Amino acid sequence: MLLDTASLYFRAYFGVPDSVRAPDGTPVNAVRGLLDFVARLVQDHHPDDLVACMDFDWRPQWRVDLIPSYKAHRVAEETPSGVPDEEEVPDTLAPQVPVIDEVLDAVGIARVGAAGYEADDVIGTLTARASGPVDIVTGDRDLYQLVDDRRGVRVLYPVKGVGTLQAVDEAALREKYGVDGPGYADLALLRGDPSDGLPGVPGIGEKTAAKLLAGYGDLAGIMAAVDDPSSKLTPTQRRRLDEARPYLAVAPRVVRVASDVALPAADPTLPRAPRHPEALDALARRWGLGGSLQRLLDTLQG
Repeated sequence: MLLDTASLYFRAYFGVPDSVRAPDGTPVNAVRGLLDFVARLVQDHHPDDLVACMDFDWRPQWRVDLIPSYKAHRVAEETPSGVPDEEEVPDTLAPQVPVIDEVLDAVGIARVGAAGYEADDVIGTLTARASGPVDIVTGDRDLYQLVDDRRGVRVLYPVKGVGTLQAVDEAALREKYGVDGPGYADLALLRGDPSDGLPGVPGIGEKTAAKLLAGYGDLAGIMAAVDDPSSKLTPTQRRRLDEARPYLAVAPRVVRVASDVALPAADPTLPRAPRHPEALDALARRWGLGGSLQRLLDTLQG
């Protein structure tokens, strides 16, 4: 089980009231919400291994170099610290992220990230390396591109908290989008994605993109059709795709998650008992983690 950790703690932050606070009054709703999420996931799905995948760089420069608009709208013009080029996050969430890191480490849950890469790339790499089935828990549809029935890779998409998860396999993708896992990346780059600052091809929406992929197989097949005067592309589609060549030449590298990132060694085995009990006790007292932490520990002990 691979967790898109930031996706989940954002959901926890907005799903748990900020009246949930530490003894000193600091909000810990994201921390406690994430611990409850992990406990519920382990309880419901019984994974053998679990990795909390981290965003060490939520907007990698190499992606920005290829498409400058990539996540540009999420950049704060100036943060409270005066440091530009940081993702805008709610004021009371950012201080909770280091606490999440410390608690996961003290419990002994593997936490993996890589400099210059997003959590998506960590997930893509660990999925590629996996020898058995993989459940990816994320609220980010970008990771649908990793769905692979043959290898047992699916996405568990939170519908409400993590108690209600939509299991996304190839059948679900075909029903909703008309594509398989790899096809989802081509669909996304053709239609664009405002939430990630991807412009897409003007005039090519989701349904048109799906029809083009159904007719020509993949992006390479579509571009071959652009160059083939006998293909059945409409004149407008041919012109728009032709004009979008510079974007389409770089978009696949931006949209497709990496699968070959150098990652630090980590033991993904779920711990039965805390790895650093004294440190965890201190964190529990300092941040008032109470029942949320205890539920997770009870679940891990089985």
